[in-house]
Amino acid sequence: MFRKFENLVDPFAPVAEETPPATLWAYLKSHYRAFRKGMIAMAISGILVALVETGLIFYSGRVIDLLGATEPGNLMARHGVELIIAALLIMTLRPAMIAFNHLLLEQMLASNMQEQVRWRAHKHLLGQSQGFFQNEFAGRLTNRVMQLGEAVEDGTYMAFEGIWYAITYVLGAAVILAGVDPILSLPLLAWAAIYALYVRYIARRVAVASEKWSDARSMVTARVVDAYANIETIKLFADEGTEERYVLSAMRRLRLRFQRFLRLMTELSLGLNLINGVLIVGMLAPAIWLWSRGAVTVGEVAAASALTIRLNGMSGWIMWVVIRLFEHAGVIREGLRSVAVPHDVVDAPDAPALEVSEARIEFRNVSHHYGRGQGGLNGIDLVIPPGQKVGLVGRSGAGKSSLVNLLLRMRDAEAGQILIDGQDVAGVRQASLRRAIGMVSQDSSLLHRSIRANLLYGNSQADEAAMIAAAKQAEAHDFILDLRDAEGRAGYNAHVGERGVKLSGGQRQRVALARVLLKDAPILVLDEATSALDSEVEAAIQGTLFGMMRGKTVIAIAHRLSTIAQMDRIVVLDQGRIVEDGTHDALLARGGTYAALWARQSGGFLGDAAE
Repeated sequence: MFRKFENLVDPFAPVAEETPPATLWAYLKSHYRAFRKGMIAMAISGILVALVETGLIFYSGRVIDLLGATEPGNLMARHGVELIIAALLIMTLRPAMIAFNHLLLEQMLASNMQEQVRWRAHKHLLGQSQGFFQNEFAGRLTNRVMQLGEAVEDGTYMAFEGIWYAITYVLGAAVILAGVDPILSLPLLAWAAIYALYVRYIARRVAVASEKWSDARSMVTARVVDAYANIETIKLFADEGTEERYVLSAMRRLRLRFQRFLRLMTELSLGLNLINGVLIVGMLAPAIWLWSRGAVTVGEVAAASALTIRLNGMSGWIMWVVIRLFEHAGVIREGLRSVAVPHDVVDAPDAPALEVSEARIEFRNVSHHYGRGQGGLNGIDLVIPPGQKVGLVGRSGAGKSSLVNLLLRMRDAEAGQILIDGQDVAGVRQASLRRAIGMVSQDSSLLHRSIRANLLYGNSQADEAAMIAAAKQAEAHDFILDLRDAEGRAGYNAHVGERGVKLSGGQRQRVALARVLLKDAPILVLDEATSALDSEVEAAIQGTLFGMMRGKTVIAIAHRLSTIAQMDRIVVLDQGRIVEDGTHDALLARGGTYAALWARQSGGFLGDAAE
C-alpha cells in the first residue's frame, strides 16, 4: 500500500528542457503539475478530516446533554443504537479518512516533491556554461539546491496539513455554532478576521527576514566549502587567521540576520496570546449568557468551550505554519537567484548531432572578448585539415585557451563561425560535439569516485580489458594497483578524493590521459597535457601521446616548446591574433616571434615576460 502511493508520482520523470520560472508562484506551479490529481484528493480528504474533527467536538456536547437528560439505567435503552453507531464510526471511518489523507501527504507528496525539485534544479545547473560556475561558489549553489527542495516540499505539505485544515475547521465550526445560535458564530468569525490580518502583517516581514537569513546561510556554506576545497593552499600559505576572519565575518552576518528573525518570533508570540485572550472571552461570555437565558444547553456550552480551547491551541500551531510558509517563500526566492538563470549556451531547437567524417576544423573570422569589447580573440581565421597536428604557441593571455574553449563551445563566439567538417558547432548538439573531442588539460581534476569510474567516464561501454590497456598506455597501471583508500578499497576500486587530491599531480594527469585514450575521439586537444609530469615520466609516455595522435586532428598547447616542435604545424598567437603560422623549422628560419620565444626558453619553458 505504501509503495502504491509512493509511486503515484515519478520525481525523476523527463520534462521539457526550459529555464525554471523566476517568480515564486509560477515556480511552484511548475512543480505541482505532476502532483495535480493527488493534490485534489488531498484537498478533499483534508476537508473531510477537518469536518469530522469539528463534528466530534460538538457531538461530545450532545453526549453531555444526553447524560444530563437521561436516567443512568435508561441511557443504553433509549440511546444505545446511536451511541454504538457513533463509536463504530469513530473507531473505523475517522482513522481510515485520516490514514488516507496522510498516505497522500507523506507517501505521495513528501517522499517525492523534495527530490523532484532538487533533481530538476541540479539538472538545469548542469546545463549551465563554464562561465556560470566560474562566477559562483560551489558551496552556495549546493546549499540553494538542497534548501530549495526542502522549502517547496515542506511549504506545500504545511499548506495542506495546516492552512487548508485550519480554514476548513474554522468555517465548519462557524457553521455548527450558527446552527446552535447565530450569536455564537460572530466572535469566532471576528477572531478569524483579526487573526488573519495579524498573520499577514507578521508574515510579510518574516518573508523579507527569511530571504536575508537564507542568503546569509548560503554565504556561510559557500565560504566554508571554499576553505575545505582549498585547504592545501590555506596550509601552504600558513594564513589560517585570514581564513578564519573571512568565514567569521559571514557567520557574524548570519547571526545578526537570525536574531532579527527571532525578534519577529517573539513579537508574534506576544500578539498571538493577546488575540487568543479575546477569543476565549469572546466565545465563552456569549455562550454563558445564552445558557442563562435558556437559549442553549449545558452540552452546547461545553462544546463551545472545548472548541475555544482547541482553537487556542491550534492558533499557535497555525501561526507557526504560516510563518514557516513565508520563511520557505524567502528560501525559494533566494534559491531562484541561481536556479532560474537561463542557460547562456543552448542547443538550437531540433539541433542535429555532429557527424564527424574527416575531423576538419575551420575558424572563420572568430572574435570573442568576454563581453568586455577588448582582449580575447580578434578575427581568427584558421583551417586545420583532417589529421593535422597543430601546436598553439603564445604568451599567457594570448588567446590559446580561449580558442579551445570556443571549439568545445564552453562559450559561444561573439562573432564568426567555428566549423567541423562544414558543420557550425553552434548548430549541433553540445553533447555530440564534446563526444567528438578528447581533451587533456593541465589541471585534470578527477571525480571523487573510484579510479575505474573515472576511467570509464571516457567510455562507459568499455570493458575491463580495454580500460586496463588504456591505463597501461598512459603509464598508470602500475601505480593504480598499489592504491588503497581509507575504506580498504584497492587498485581500480580505490577512491581518489575530491578533485583527485589523494593522487599526485602526475598520477592525476596519467589517469586523465588514460581516460582520453579510452574515449578515442577523432579530435584531440592537449592543453599542457604533460605539465604535471616529471621529465622521466614524460619521456616514458611521449610514445603514448604520439600514438594517441595517430589518425586524429590534434590541437596542442604547451609552454614547453620542445613538446610541440614535432607538430605538423605551429600557430603563434599574440594579443588574440595569429601572427605566425608554419612548421617549427620554417618559423625558426623566419626569425620572428616564435624564433624569439624559442631562443628565450629557460629549461624548455616559454617565458611570459612582455616584449
